[in-house]
Amino acid sequence: MKIFYSEVHRQHYPPFEVFDGGKRVQYFENPDRMDKILAALKQTDWAEFSEPEDFGLDPILAVHDKDYINFLASCWEEWLDSDPEVAASPETHAFLPATFALRRTSRPTSSLLGRGGYYIMDLSACIVAGTYKAALASANCALSAAKEAISSQRSAFGLCRPPGHHAGKDYAGGYCFINNASVTANWLCAKGKTALLDIDYHAGNGTQDIFYERNDVLTISIHGDPDFEYPHYAGFADETGVGAGLGFHKNYPLAKDTGDEGYLSALDDALTMIREFAPQYLVLSTGMDTFDGDPLGKFHVTQNGFREIGKRIASLGLPTAIIMEGGYANAALGENICILLENFK
Repeated sequence: MKIFYSEVHRQHYPPFEVFDGGKRVQYFENPDRMDKILAALKQTDWAEFSEPEDFGLDPILAVHDKDYINFLASCWEEWLDSDPEVAASPETHAFLPATFALRRTSRPTSSLLGRGGYYIMDLSACIVAGTYKAALASANCALSAAKEAISSQRSAFGLCRPPGHHAGKDYAGGYCFINNASVTANWLCAKGKTALLDIDYHAGNGTQDIFYERNDVLTISIHGDPDFEYPHYAGFADETGVGAGLGFHKNYPLAKDTGDEGYLSALDDALTMIREFAPQYLVLSTGMDTFDGDPLGKFHVTQNGFREIGKRIASLGLPTAIIMEGGYANAALGENICILLENFK
């Protein structure tokens, strides 16, 4: 299996994030995640590593607002120029606004912090000097996996960092800046009918935002119920698309403590929808934070569960761009992703 990976991701490593209650903690979405996955993949006899191709900005701007992407590109340098304290010790700082827009009537302002509060959804989408470059490289890993899936008519893995599925048309959130899976699905659907399945523990709110009014890509997310879990304001069962997109989005919000049996039941229903849609390509947003013991999840999916999840998705027989999303039980992360990927090789 071709694995597309870039070392550029290491340039994005904020010194902290802020949890509920204002607690400053070490950044959970850190380079150690990739190191654990790389180490596990290198122990297999089927992983073939490649540098991603540079696809330019066109595929990204096809789903993201241009002003938002411009904000990501310029934010750090603007902040350095505007704050002497940051310029004196940039390695201890991350750009985070303190005021966030209520989108019902809001608009971006000319001030940097005003734009930050408009284009950033929460306190985990921290921006540092290398964030934009890392996000571009991550999107290119995803697109390269899609291109390989087309040419080989098999599956390929975009080992993406930072992840993407919480990034909407014009906002960052949940460690995500460019929605890698959505950029990929949009690019693929010009080549053939495409479905996107999100198996990350958290609802793919950004993906839902991007495709919610469209009927050319079927989007499905299986996740912790937003009634108790991040992102809280999207991912409910009655959100099924609007306008032309009505019926082309499906959420499976699952209860706390869902284990293998409950998860696989939802997955079987989702796979039935995909078969009825009859796509030519599949994009798989692959979060491993459903794992029993993940510090940011409340599910109890086991390694046997991951093996069965991979087996059932692979049974669709579709060329699949597998896109890395979340997963924060780092000690087991590499083994977990290999267990799932083995079904697609």
